[in-house]
Amino acid sequence: MNFNALNIQALSKHLLLADLVAGLSVAFILLPEAVAYAAIAHLTIQASITAALIGLVVYALLGDSPFAIVAPTSSAAALLAAVVLSMRPSDTEAIVSLGSALVILTGLGLLMLSKAKLGRLSAFVSRPVLHGFSFALAVTIISKQIPIMLGITLQAPNLYKLYVELVLRIEEASLWSAVLGVLALFLLSLLKRWPTLPGAFIVLVLGIILSHSINLADYQVATVGSVLIHLPELSIPQLPLEKWLQLAELACGLMVIIVAESWGSIRSLSLIHGDKVDSNRELLALGVANLGSGLLQGMPVGAGFSVSSADEDAGAKTKMAGVIAASVLLLMAVFGKQWIALIPQPIVAAAVINALSHALNPKALLLLWRINRDQYLALVAIATVLAFGVLHGMLIAVALSLALAIRSFSQPVVRELAELGSSRDYVDRENHPKALPQDKLLILRPEAPLFFASVEGLLAEIYRLLKMRKDTDILIISLEQSADLDSTSVESLIEFAEHLTQRNKVLLLARVKDPLRLLLLKLAPAQFQHKMFWSVADAVAGALKIKQN
Repeated sequence: MNFNALNIQALSKHLLLADLVAGLSVAFILLPEAVAYAAIAHLTIQASITAALIGLVVYALLGDSPFAIVAPTSSAAALLAAVVLSMRPSDTEAIVSLGSALVILTGLGLLMLSKAKLGRLSAFVSRPVLHGFSFALAVTIISKQIPIMLGITLQAPNLYKLYVELVLRIEEASLWSAVLGVLALFLLSLLKRWPTLPGAFIVLVLGIILSHSINLADYQVATVGSVLIHLPELSIPQLPLEKWLQLAELACGLMVIIVAESWGSIRSLSLIHGDKVDSNRELLALGVANLGSGLLQGMPVGAGFSVSSADEDAGAKTKMAGVIAASVLLLMAVFGKQWIALIPQPIVAAAVINALSHALNPKALLLLWRINRDQYLALVAIATVLAFGVLHGMLIAVALSLALAIRSFSQPVVRELAELGSSRDYVDRENHPKALPQDKLLILRPEAPLFFASVEGLLAEIYRLLKMRKDTDILIISLEQSADLDSTSVESLIEFAEHLTQRNKVLLLARVKDPLRLLLLKLAPAQFQHKMFWSVADAVAGALKIKQN
């Protein structure tokens, strides 16, 4: 064996060892999360574990990031519960059928987005909306865990009624249940000082030992109870067509949350390590994972930031860490279900609160106030979720985010450019007063790409600025923001050029990209032949030649 072969073998062993350690750490996090998120979604632990196994394996096969862990997330679990319960299921079997159908439709929707190359869709859900949604979601879920820690079963439809009912029934609370939950929270908080330790897993094990040692029922402390874990069957829920159509509409909200949350996690980790990830390939992986999970009666899955960051912090080097985590999780589920049944419910509630406590950090929200940008948008997202519930609040917040994006496109911004000295650099006159314009020449730059929703407003603003300069004969438009044009934009630009020609004015285009150049020469050669330039300086030189003639 030569020296290079020895180096490769040593490197492979090093990578495998690092992934093994990371995989074990992730598995110890995913097990308590599976218990917690199943409770949030009103589904069985089997549904959560099945989803985690499918997500981990599918992403390892199809995904790009070596760190992303695709498994059930708190936001997706809460949204699934909100959607399914809004349809008033009659029993547990109906909840499973509706949940599976929703996850299947979500997976199909993600695959369609991937096929249509719409991987950047999450950009239309602004970060302030996500920060506000995450904060309000954490408040909502944590609030629902408080009665569980106190040993009280509540079915309140909103937070206001939950707290009112909790106050009215506080005498039913179990002191020992509350003590156990608070101790679990304290221990979880203490174990955060050692990030390499699987704190949630350690607390669950201690809870199991306690439950095995004494009969917690004597102290009014509930446990998870019998856990049925079996080989899932591949099936499609038998639902009437109107239910499928209703779920298809509601699946859009779940898709938005999964895409935004997953892409944010994957993109953040890729930027840290300089990795390149394809957003459309990520959509493909998420789509297949959710489709497979739904067909096997599992929960929705996404790349959660906390567990993906934990994978990276534990030293993962490749996607093999996810496969190892899936293998360990499967072994724990198959051979440890009798132990899972002994987990005290207050400790499950404490694990949920601990998993979501990071979302209560107001740092991201305070930053918005400090920079005086979008803080009210985040507040509206928080208020809508708290007032209208997770499902309707999220839809309202996303609709508001899209409305603000449309509003920004509908308010055209056009800057006038002028040369800075003799540098051939053409800069914004408003920010550079020393840059002086030339006689009978106006140079304008739209600050947004021309497309069907913006082109008419931008051209109208350009024409308004042109009319203010009555001595101008030649107009130069810099199209550096536009990589290409749709049919509406092309037609509008051609009509604008013809309109200027009729008024004895010349239109020149600068910074014209190749696809746009070829398109305009094909559709309107008489208007744009010899009137498109690679730079603003070249366009100005062309304008000077026209003036000389």
